Amino acid sequence: MRFTDGPRTHGDVLVRAGAERVWELVTDIRLPARLSPELRRVAWLDGADRPAVGARFEGHNRHRLLGEWRTVSQVTELVPRQTFTWAVMDADGRYGPPALDPARPMAVWSYTLRTEAGGVRLRQSVRVGPGPSGVTRAIGQRPDREPDIIAFRLAELREGIRETLAGVKALAEAETGRDGQAGPWGSDSSGEQDAGRR
Repeated sequence: MRFTDGPRTHGDVLVRAGAERVWELVTDIRLPARLSPELRRVAWLDGADRPAVGARFEGHNRHRLLGEWRTVSQVTELVPRQTFTWAVMDADGRYGPPALDPARPMAVWSYTLRTEAGGVRLRQSVRVGPGPSGVTRAIGQRPDREPDIIAFRLAELREGIRETLAGVKALAEAETGRDGQAGPWGSDSSGEQDAGRR
C-alpha cells in the first residue's frame, strides 16, 4: 500500500446498550483520552462545548517514537445517533506548514452506530492523510520502506481502536446492567469485536 492510496482501518464492536447511551459516550471528546494509548488530553476551542459541524477541539498526543504534539480537529459530519466524523489538522506545523484545512487533514476519524439485534454495532474508523504527518515524515526518510511504514502505523491505529471500543463497550454495558438488572439485551455482555475487519 502507498500513502496516496489513502491508508485506512477500522474496528467494530457490538455494544449491548441503547443507542442514546453509546452516542453520549462517543461524542464526549474527553473519553478517548482515558482509553487511547496515544491521546492524552482534549479540550474544545472557540467557545464550543459539544459536537457540531464546524466545531473545533485540540488534542495533545504522545507516542514512544514521535514524542509529543498538539493537533486541532474540526467536526465535519454529525448525524445524531448515527455518525460523528472529525478531521485532524497539524495546526502547529509539526510536519510541514501549519494547516487548518479540513480538506487536507493528517487523518480523518469517525464513529458510526447501527442498531441491530442485541444492541448497537459501533464502528470506529480512520483514514490517514492526505496531509503530512509522522507517516509522511517516516516515508520521506525511508521511501523504500513505504509499505512497511504504512502497515506498521495501521497496526498501531487498529490497536488503539480496539482499546477505545473495548472501553466504550465496558462503560455502556456497565450502566445497562446497573443494580443487578439485565438490560433489554440480556445479561450476556460478551460482544463481538474485530478491530482488523475490513
